[in-house]
Order: sequence, then C-alpha cells, then structure tokens
Amino acid sequence: MFKVVVAIAVLLIVALCKKIPKIGGSIHIALLLAGVAAMLCSGVFNPAQWIVAWIDGLNRLAWISCLALTGAIFAEISLHLGTVDTIIGALKAKFGSHPRILVVCIMFVLCIAGSLLGDSSAAATVVGILTFGILVSMDISFEKISAIVMMGASVGSIMPPMTQAVALSSTLCNTDPDPVVTWAYLTSAIAFVISALYCAFILVKKDNVPGRNAEVEIKFAGEKAGDILRKNWKSLIPMFFLIAVVLMRTIPGIKIDLGPLILQNIHFITIAGESKSLYDLLNGMTIITGLTNGIVLSIICAIIFAFCLFPALRKNGGAILSGAAKKAAPCVTVQLCCAFMLGAFYATGLIDAVADFAMGLNTHLLKFGGAGALMLIGMLTGSQSTAQNAIFSFFGPALIATGVNPTHAAVAGANLAAAGQGMPPADLLTFVICGMISAQYGKKVDPLKSMFYSMPMCIVFMIMGLIFLYI
Repeated sequence: MFKVVVAIAVLLIVALCKKIPKIGGSIHIALLLAGVAAMLCSGVFNPAQWIVAWIDGLNRLAWISCLALTGAIFAEISLHLGTVDTIIGALKAKFGSHPRILVVCIMFVLCIAGSLLGDSSAAATVVGILTFGILVSMDISFEKISAIVMMGASVGSIMPPMTQAVALSSTLCNTDPDPVVTWAYLTSAIAFVISALYCAFILVKKDNVPGRNAEVEIKFAGEKAGDILRKNWKSLIPMFFLIAVVLMRTIPGIKIDLGPLILQNIHFITIAGESKSLYDLLNGMTIITGLTNGIVLSIICAIIFAFCLFPALRKNGGAILSGAAKKAAPCVTVQLCCAFMLGAFYATGLIDAVADFAMGLNTHLLKFGGAGALMLIGMLTGSQSTAQNAIFSFFGPALIATGVNPTHAAVAGANLAAAGQGMPPADLLTFVICGMISAQYGKKVDPLKSMFYSMPMCIVFMIMGLIFLYI
C-alpha cells in the first residue's frame, strides 16, 4: 500500500502545486511521474518492462482514445450541420431567463439518457455533447461544464432500468437483483437531487444567463423554441440516428449492436483455413481493438450515416476530419500519459496490493478497508466494473459472511464503485468529456480540476454505500 500512496501523492503534488518549476500544474507530467514512481518503488528499472507496461496501458485505454477521436469527428459534423446552434437556440428560448433551472433540466436529461442507455459515456457523447454550447454561452468554465455533464450522466448510469453497476454487484453477491434495483432508484434519486442542487447553486450563479459569453454566438435569437426546431429539424437527424443505434444495443429484447454486426459479416481474410471477420481481426489487435468498442462503433455508424445523407459534409470531409484530429489531440495526449500510469500500476502489482490489503482486515476494518479499496481501484482505473471485479468479487461475499444483508451488500458495492470511478485521478468519463469540449472549442480543459468539481457526487455515493454496510 505504501507504493500506492507514494504514486498517488506524486501525481497530486505535481498536478496541484503550480509553483513547482517547469512541471507544476501539468497533468501530463503528473501522470507520467506517477507511473515512474510506481515502477521505481517496485524495483522495476528495465526500460523494456516500462515499454511493455505502457503498451498494456494503451491497450486498456484504447477505447477511450477512439471515443475521443470519433466524438471529435461527430462534434465537427454537428457544428457544420448547425445541430449545436439549433439546440442552443431552443434551450435559450425556453429557459434563457432561468439559468439554474436550465442547468437542472440539462442534468435531468443526461440522467434519463444514462438510465436508458445504461452507460455514462454513451449519455455524455450522445446527449452531453449537445449541451456544451449553451453552457459555454452562460460563461461557465470548461471544467465546471465537464463536471455538470459528468455528474448528470454518471448518476443516470447507476439509475435503473439499465444499470451495469447494480447488475454486477448483485451477481457478485449471488442475490436477487430486483430488491437491489428498487433500492437503486432511491439512492440514485438522492444522488441526483443533491448533485443538481450543488450544480445549480455552487457551480452556476444566477447571472450565468445564456448569451453572457459574447464569444459564443447564439443564433435564432428572439425566436420561439418550437419554431427553431421546426425550421432546423434536419440538423438533428444524425443525433437521433446515433441515439437510436445506441438504444438498439442496450434495450433488452432488441440487443442489436449495429456496428459489430456489420463488421462481423465482412469476411475478406482466411487464417489457418478459417475465415476471419473484420471485427475479429480488429478485436484481436493490440490498441486497435479500441475501435471495436460498442459505443465507438455506434458513433462511427452515425458518422458514416451523416456523410452519406448530407452532400455538404462530403464536400468538406477533409476539413472536418483534420479539424477533429487537431482538436482531439490534447485529450489523446493526456490519455497517452494516463496509459503509462495505469500500465505501471498493473505491471507492478499495485492493483493486487490493494486487494490483498482488504483481505486481511477484521469485521469493522473490513467494511471500511474494503470500501476504501473498492473506491481506490475505481480511482486508479477510472472504471466501476474493474473495481467491482477486482475487489467486490471477494469483498461482497465477505460482507455477507459477516452478517450483512446480501441486498444491502449489493447496493453498497454498486454505490461505492460508482463513487470511486468518479474520483481523481483517473475518471475516464471526465477525460472523455474534457476531450470533447477541447475538441469543440480548441481550448485547454483541465480534467483533474473537473474531477474535483464533481467530488460532491462521489461523496454522496460513498456515504450511501457506507450506510448500507451498517443498516
């Protein structure tokens, strides 16, 4: 555990202490040095092992980088079609004089999207990306905008009906998911209310009205929301297509994953007498496998659909792709550095060390130590599912063995894992959202600062998780 503490301390000190000469405040350097600290503290000095760890980290985060790039392309398409202008204009027409109500409505829409899509990244990329413009026009900082979108999408992702966190925790506790889902409605509702009030009264001021930021032009000023949507509905077609594709892959009873389905039916190579589909080929390639992620493929399908439907996009295709690549570059470089840190943590056994730490505790220490370990893995990996698989697979049954109600244990596991994945320093969703904002506006966005802004939501999830360990 000492090595874990050292690595995290190095990351936070470098990232937060801007007075450190040359490197202070640089998230890139902070992530790299955290990985270096993990390697050196573990006695790993062979450069080849460092490279292997980096490649492993790149492979683990490949889908995030692909998501950032494809999301940037879709954002450029939305800008060229006027989708963003349509959304901004309609929202301003409806809620322009009530900025706090507007922000709560945006968070509610993101929450519903996360609940229906079952994934916070999907909600942020499909719906959240369309809210950046109106929030920027209100003169809210990019980091606060990222936190607002992150909290709305994250609360929605744990809210039933589509909730991977609850399903996984119920499975690991070997308990009926129905009562766990019932409790999840309550815990996610509480988290949403507190997060929405926090955003409305702390992150947003009453003078943050749409149009305050003169750098963002709000078109259709003076028009009614209904008129704006009627005149410009065609610009929303790619967005609705993307929503439909994502819903198809998540709604029970449908489960049609369009992107993988298409790639699985493309056969053009035979290996050892066996015909390989394009999907299998890409999925078996290190790092390139990120392209086979369901959400990434859904966005790619929407991009292709948009190019096929609108001649203007085909005409400006080169500018759209090059612009997206340039704007996504800052986000991708951060992920390259994060990949080294993550790969180093896995290569040096720091993830296993946290798990071993939790296993050697007594009953009360087990609850707090196990909860801490669960959140710590979420913090290090930025993944709720990884945290649950690494820690809760034994922590959950151990809780039940000490007399904790299985339903309560499952609820606690889902909430604690959700809390951990949103905490600094490696919340993957924040990296994605910051990358999309940076891509859309071409300005630097500090993901670590944004993670601290969204900490209240994580604290709420943590408190509810701990409560369920003792009721």
